[in-house]
Amino acid sequence: MARINIIFLLILTTFYSPVTIAQEIPVSTEQQLENQTDADQSETEDDAWLQDLEGFRKDQLNINIADADELRQLRLLSDLQIANLIAYRAILGRLQSIYELQSVPAWDIATIKKLLPFITVTGAVSLSDDMRKRTSGGEHSFLLRVSQVLETAKGYNAATTSTKYLGSPQRIFVRYRYNYKNLLQYGLVGDKDAGEQFFKGGQRQGFDFYSFHFFARKIGIIQSAAVGDFTVNLGQGLILWQNLAFKKSVDVMGVKRQSAVLRPYSSAGEFYFHRGAGITIRKGKIESTAFVSFRKLSANFVADTVNNEDYVSSLLSSGYHRTPSELNDRNKLVQTAAGLNIAYKTRNFHVGVNGIIYRFSTSVQKRNEPYNLHAIGGNSWHNGSVDYSYTFRNMHFFGEVAIDKNFNPAVITGLMMSVDPKVDISVIHRYISVAYQAVNGNAFTESAYPSNEKGVYAGITIRPATGLKIDAYCDFFQFPWLKYLVDAPSTGTDYLTQVTFTPNKQVEVYSRFRIESKQSNASGNTTTTNLLAALPRKSWRTQVSYRISPSITIKSRAELQWFGNNKEDNENGFLIFQDVIFKPLFSQLNLGARVQYFETDTYNSRIYAYENDVLYSYSIPSFFDKGIRYYINASYDLSKKITMWLRFARTVYPSKNIAGSGLDEIEGGHKTDVKLQIRYTL
Repeated sequence: MARINIIFLLILTTFYSPVTIAQEIPVSTEQQLENQTDADQSETEDDAWLQDLEGFRKDQLNINIADADELRQLRLLSDLQIANLIAYRAILGRLQSIYELQSVPAWDIATIKKLLPFITVTGAVSLSDDMRKRTSGGEHSFLLRVSQVLETAKGYNAATTSTKYLGSPQRIFVRYRYNYKNLLQYGLVGDKDAGEQFFKGGQRQGFDFYSFHFFARKIGIIQSAAVGDFTVNLGQGLILWQNLAFKKSVDVMGVKRQSAVLRPYSSAGEFYFHRGAGITIRKGKIESTAFVSFRKLSANFVADTVNNEDYVSSLLSSGYHRTPSELNDRNKLVQTAAGLNIAYKTRNFHVGVNGIIYRFSTSVQKRNEPYNLHAIGGNSWHNGSVDYSYTFRNMHFFGEVAIDKNFNPAVITGLMMSVDPKVDISVIHRYISVAYQAVNGNAFTESAYPSNEKGVYAGITIRPATGLKIDAYCDFFQFPWLKYLVDAPSTGTDYLTQVTFTPNKQVEVYSRFRIESKQSNASGNTTTTNLLAALPRKSWRTQVSYRISPSITIKSRAELQWFGNNKEDNENGFLIFQDVIFKPLFSQLNLGARVQYFETDTYNSRIYAYENDVLYSYSIPSFFDKGIRYYINASYDLSKKITMWLRFARTVYPSKNIAGSGLDEIEGGHKTDVKLQIRYTL
């Protein structure tokens, strides 16, 4: 009873504890990232979208001439809104003012407010003037980021007799980048993960990971050209999607995959990109993209001495090469890929034909488990698809139909509709065959990868009054075949409702309730075949943001979590935090801090919370057990060209004498992270 009283006291405190509407990223995007991290149980290292936003903040996007692909880069607009803006420009000509956007169908005040820092309404620049400035009028930037856990983990302890990390505990990231108005970009990246060697041992060339990219746009009929590292995004992700893409969230109109086919790659992740060359050419209404890639991937290599047939049991996407075994798996597999996209585009209609083929230097053969019955295997794989979209008045239809090497089908069909100036809805149906497989697929599915799934999703946004918004969705899905830790066909449901109240420019309050349930193997089962049990998880979150003054913003959150399906095994958890953000006007110094308390029964009732970080970075830790976390972020402009960021974060577990697990285990009930970043621009 005492614990319940504490929880409600914390919630009450949150309601009366007034962050700001002016976030570095929108609150809805924070929630999308939290949901994505929860689903994947890992944080993405793709910071391309953060680079895009920062670029548009400095050099605002001219929405009078921006094409659909440029508008999609903002990640703040649905395709229905983009199509309506382009149609509005075609009929009425260029916009005279930002405020004219209120007249565009399906554009609401909240969307326009989010866009204001990144867009402008100006006249067009002549192509000849623009071409002269591309190579000299852009921005050169050099970024150095160093981070480390201050405590000595087991993997670095000299007294450890088992496997140890071969390198130092620092993580080092460097990036040089030139960018001119999103039209010309090139640069270099170097990344060393904590525990990896540096200029010695297995990494005698310095960084464990190097990346180079050159990317140009709008050169005559050439829409884009890429050399070096780049990403490819096709259709709705059934056969290939390498950029960051969100799934279910409160942004119920953000359900469609949106991106140009080719994008430059300059992030630290070592797996989800291609290395080679690609080009997109457009003539009239026909747009064609072709690319080729040659990469060495880390993989679990198995030497079969009995059958004299070596094979790869799995591809490794973490990018870690810290121990002898991880180093031994480095660059074990050579992957050659080639792809083609041909699309017919008009103002309201799009249809594209897509194909991708892979060749592997060593045969791929997953572990002999029932759930791997239909897994990718052999020395090659290929997929093909047709994707489409059509906008008719206030409705936007989209979808993709795909097949894999073995002609297994996959289909995604969606609809976004503005049924009223105050009501938007979205619906997605997906049918993905039990045996369908794609090497780099990433579609709007419950599973991490598009395979073995059927489902129907429906979402709605209602704006009944000024400053009030209601978002809700429901999702019903089933998996006709087995999955990891699910030894039978299974089903699941997911419901979410969120109410957001913004009475003025200073205050934003939202309260969210979510219920999701999936089936998994029952714990403690003693029968020959595992029985399935439903594992429901419920969460209730309330967050209040208040801008006290132009310089000070505070944000508070309380979240409750319930996990389990019976009284004996139920697990609970809660989290509460308080943020303070201090950004004085005309000052070189900005500060941000958080104090947080969390308590959960086990990892099953864990809670994720987005944390502000240094520029181009963020953190979304999972919190479980009982502990206190606090951090402080500071940035200071040393000059007009040099900015420095410093972050200090510490988690304390009062009732534990260790933190972490495995080689990352730390003696003592605390873990401290520090991060230093310096950026020089010219």
